[in-house]
Amino acid sequence: MTDKHTGTCFCGAVTVEVAGAPEAMGYCHCASCRSWSAGPVNAFTLWKPESVKVTKGIEHIGGFAKTETSDRKYCTKCGGHVMTDHPTFGLIDVYAATIPTLDFKPALHVNYAETVLPMKDGLPKLKDFPEAFSGTGQMMAE
Repeated sequence: MTDKHTGTCFCGAVTVEVAGAPEAMGYCHCASCRSWSAGPVNAFTLWKPESVKVTKGIEHIGGFAKTETSDRKYCTKCGGHVMTDHPTFGLIDVYAATIPTLDFKPALHVNYAETVLPMKDGLPKLKDFPEAFSGTGQMMAE
């Protein structure tokens, strides 16, 4: 049996379903994610595209691609953030807060060199991205 989790945008017009287990979970501290999420850090869950399905309201999904690595998706009715397609990584970030039944277990911090909220949680802190995602993979101290 496959684990499935369902979440919605702020108003409920868009429903997204994820199946199986995410490829990774963690926190992003980059200025772009902070600005988009309107918070000091963004909690992410990364999924293979075939594991993510919009089950309701696809006609209400808008997008904004500030960079080629992040096509951010939101509900055009309420503006609620739903997910970010990362085509260069081959992954989709469904925001952790969007899927409340998922047991969020972060494994790392990325773009920690840009943090405005230092977090002493014992997790690895990467200066930018892992090498597999065109980053340096360089670790930072807590």
